[in-house]
Order: sequence, then structure tokens, then C-alpha cells
Amino acid sequence: MTGEPPARKTIARSLGECVGHIARGLRSSGEPERTEVRRSSEVRTDQGVVLRRTVVEEVELKQDPFEGSTEQAG
Repeated sequence: MTGEPPARKTIARSLGECVGHIARGLRSSGEPERTEVRRSSEVRTDQGVVLRRTVVEEVELKQDPFEGSTEQAG
């Protein structure tokens, strides 16, 4: 800690961050982010027939859990 205040961002830096956020939004699919929790797979072979069963469990957050909250702290 030098005790000096942090340097302010330049306009070019702020503009670059803004363009970066917009570009990331354009490249994204727009779908909610999914996190794979568990994947299990079982394979059974019987008389030349292969039965493969795969189960994928995912967690999908559709919106910010705090967005739209009407409760107030305090």
C-alpha cells in the first residue's frame, strides 16, 4: 500500500471495455448458462446389440436470484 489513490481509467480503456462487453454479448448464444453436475453411463452388449444409456444432470440458472426481489433488508 503506497497510500496513493488508484489511477483513473483513460477514455480509450473505458471504450475498449465497452466494446469488449458488446462483442461478448454478440458472440454468446443468449441461452442460460448450464453447469453439468453429474454424468453416468452404462453399456450392455447382448447378442451383437449394444445398449448404451447415458444420464446427464445439469443445473441451469435462468435469471439472477436477486433480480426482481421486493423484499428490503433492514
